[in-house]
Amino acid sequence: MIEPEHSRTNEYRITESVEDSSPATYGFVGTGEITAALVEGMHAGEAEPPAIFLSPRGRDVGRGLAQRFEDVHVCGSNQEVLDNATTIVLGVRPPVAHGVVTQLRFRPHHVVLSAVASVRLEQLHAWAAPAGRIVRAVPLPQSESGRGLTAMYPENALARELFGRVGGLLVPEHEAALEAISAATATFAAHLDHLTTIAGWLAEHGVDHESATTYTRHVFGQLGRSLLRDTESLAELADRHTTPGGINEQVMTELRNEGVPQVVRQALDRVLTRLRE
Repeated sequence: MIEPEHSRTNEYRITESVEDSSPATYGFVGTGEITAALVEGMHAGEAEPPAIFLSPRGRDVGRGLAQRFEDVHVCGSNQEVLDNATTIVLGVRPPVAHGVVTQLRFRPHHVVLSAVASVRLEQLHAWAAPAGRIVRAVPLPQSESGRGLTAMYPENALARELFGRVGGLLVPEHEAALEAISAATATFAAHLDHLTTIAGWLAEHGVDHESATTYTRHVFGQLGRSLLRDTESLAELADRHTTPGGINEQVMTELRNEGVPQVVRQALDRVLTRLRE
């Protein structure tokens, strides 16, 4: 049962970091950006981090982590990862997920945490049988500093133990909602491109490039801090930054009239459709 936390949202419960002193071993199949962020985050402020086993793919990333953290080990094969760990994180790209996962020999005691965006639980259970406990998750790069907010489904104590080490947790009520959350992460680059446009416009109007970038980073970085601090809805925050007849209202109105919000919705709809296919 998901208990709403009304000060933030009426759909999900957001819980803070949790720690568990019980021994655990973690294996990562796939060593890309998210794996690196999770491994880094699992060491942030941890006096006794757990044993971690990494797949051989992406050896440069794995070797770098193994050199920095004595409890991190690069394995000779993906199967060796499974043979040494009980909680397995799948961080491979969707196009190769089937080929990678179905070649592995899972055991009933394995808990599988999948960060593969487009593979549903039904498929994962078939691919990873006889592993009985499977969770889908959307870890974020901010996990690196222990400040991530990981969406996961369904609820699982061992998944909570891992992701609780790297930040907060968000547990939606059903798998379809998790897929929508995953789709929303596709807006990161577009948001940064929007900021690039603003900084570029400043540079075109006489502000040197470095100052334009510094100013844009500062303004929106501080706005991001206020998003984490304030409990108002996003619409209320927008209203607070909008003076009737003012310049913020002018830009927002022009963008709405140009259909920007609808374009964003349509793009997200197409991403969600892609993930579900």
